[in-house]
Amino acid sequence: MSVRHAMLLLLAGGLGALASCGPQASGPTGANPTRPASQTTGGGNGAGGNARLAAVAQQRNLTPDDLVAAAMTYTPSGRHDEYIQFASGGHSGQVFVIGVPSMRILRTIGVFTPEPWQGYGYGVGNDILAQGRVNGRDVLWGDTHHPALSETRGDYDGQFLFINDKANARVAVIDLRDYETRQILKNPLSLSDHGGTFVTPNTEWVIEGGQYSTPLGMAYAPISEYEESYRGMVTFWKFDRNAGRLDPDRSFAMELPPYWQDLFDAGKGPSEGWIFGNSINTEMATGGIEQGNPPFEAGVSRRDMDYLHVINLVKAAELAAAGRTVEINGFDVLPLETAVAEGVLYFIPEPKSPHGVDVAPSGEFIVVSGKLDPHVTVYSFAKIQQVIASGQYDTDQFGVPILDYDACVEAQVEVGLGPLHTQFDHQGYAYTSLFLEPAVARWTLGGASGSLNPEPDWTLVGKTSVHYNIGHLAVAEGDTVSPDGNYLIAMNKWSIDRFMPTGPLLPQNFQLIDISGTGERMPLLYDMPMGIGEPHYAQIIRADKLHPWTVYPEVGWNPHEGRVEVGAPSVGRERIERHGNEVHVYMTVVRSHFNPEHVEVNQGDRVIWHLTNIERALDASHGFCIPTYNINASLEAGEYARIEFDADVPGVFPFYCTEFCSALHLEMMGYLLVKPSDQAAVEAPEPIQPES
Repeated sequence: MSVRHAMLLLLAGGLGALASCGPQASGPTGANPTRPASQTTGGGNGAGGNARLAAVAQQRNLTPDDLVAAAMTYTPSGRHDEYIQFASGGHSGQVFVIGVPSMRILRTIGVFTPEPWQGYGYGVGNDILAQGRVNGRDVLWGDTHHPALSETRGDYDGQFLFINDKANARVAVIDLRDYETRQILKNPLSLSDHGGTFVTPNTEWVIEGGQYSTPLGMAYAPISEYEESYRGMVTFWKFDRNAGRLDPDRSFAMELPPYWQDLFDAGKGPSEGWIFGNSINTEMATGGIEQGNPPFEAGVSRRDMDYLHVINLVKAAELAAAGRTVEINGFDVLPLETAVAEGVLYFIPEPKSPHGVDVAPSGEFIVVSGKLDPHVTVYSFAKIQQVIASGQYDTDQFGVPILDYDACVEAQVEVGLGPLHTQFDHQGYAYTSLFLEPAVARWTLGGASGSLNPEPDWTLVGKTSVHYNIGHLAVAEGDTVSPDGNYLIAMNKWSIDRFMPTGPLLPQNFQLIDISGTGERMPLLYDMPMGIGEPHYAQIIRADKLHPWTVYPEVGWNPHEGRVEVGAPSVGRERIERHGNEVHVYMTVVRSHFNPEHVEVNQGDRVIWHLTNIERALDASHGFCIPTYNINASLEAGEYARIEFDADVPGVFPFYCTEFCSALHLEMMGYLLVKPSDQAAVEAPEPIQPES
């Protein structure tokens, strides 16, 4: 029996018939406690429950389809979601963790921007944020775009998450044992990146594509020297899984022509070892609307075709290891001339203004969408290799081989207006976002092994309207060699009339779509306003692949170093030590007190505060804040934190726990006393006398 039929029975008073049918689908992963009958929604079984449900549906003008959607997304208290979505935070510079199908925000991960709840950047994590400085300057915001989960044999393994900052060409590593940012790296060559981060099937490399061409190494050249001095690039960051860090010393970049590189994707299966990236502005337009020149939007879209970049990463890495690179701003770069001469780089014409390049699960096909072409274009990796082997091709003005378009294309599917990005499921379907319609198109892949769909290859099957102007879309495990399907999330840039206005600035809209069936029907289940930044892209992983800590492995754990901190405060070793003008405070934190509670220093002292949350109970977090000094920290059970500041403001500063941790939470406090530099006591004001 379908869920829809079941709900119709429920509305018709057939609850007994429904109960006799048993469960309709396997339940979500996680806890699933038995709920007493007195706690069931609807006020109990039988006709009374049916009548109440029918009355609510009538009162709220809900259709049977509305009730089905509600049943498919409702996740009772104590149950866990089947999937977890990691969504970029856009202008917030963060990553959001969202349950699916409940569409509940579970966590914000502080990455490029200070995050006050966790104290990230307010005393804790300052050293991580400092890694992202640009030319010695703090840049405390980011435009996060493309999260990438680490993979093993082309499948998500739930260990690490990578994210890029388009605005400042930075990449970050997040450890999924505790959802903390471990590392930020500034790309020394580029000022912006859009095509990052994407991983190879075993996460040996993290790919960061550039965006707007500039002189490499953040140098200067006049715009009049664009063709001579400006260049594109793609960076290959070597990932050390054991260390949980990107290794700049084993990483390198490749110089590319001064086109604007966009998204990249890594090959898999037969195409493993190759990467594919699209580009725009092969016209090399330089804009200048203020001077009467065509604006970028016109100049960048004059040609009918741009170039799909096809790169032999294995060969490029061999050349880099052999020292065939040059150094630019302290970073190894494989020159364009070398890449061409050694057969590393090839171009294939692609529909103009492309914005998506996606490798199918089998690795046999590469799907490209051109924003100004109503088709998706499917390239065959086998055909590409045949054309390369033939040695028959033209070149662009930089000497890069241009492979014959018709000889490389497997199929074109007309999907609709403004195609952008494509994801895949386990049934042999592909899904493409249509920005201009706006809708999600479902179409059939050719030759998909184990295809469950009944439609012919390379056929548009159906569309579901979304609201409004969809950008990316994410299918459960849809970037892997073995997608799950089941759910698709449309990441819509506009929401217009979907939610109550909160002023002129409206939220983006994540819409959950059911893709578990076959054929044309793909019902919309849920609208989720995202009033935080502009989330750009997401990946969705099965929840049972994630194994986060619930308390840190040992007391005194330093989350940013991934180890126990030597000398972390422990019970019986709380103390205050002075070394000249440097004061070290060793403090333990436990319900419901700090130890020590009185800390006295002199104005001008450098204070280094060491804290250990010695709790071992689940969810036993404590906070620590000091007014005036811009300090706040969140310490989870077992965590060690180090906070440094100059005590340059004299006075008496109550510090307290910012996490409501116990019945005596308000009593969990202490005093920082900063004695004025002249050593004179500050006289307290006379108390106010009550009126007689």
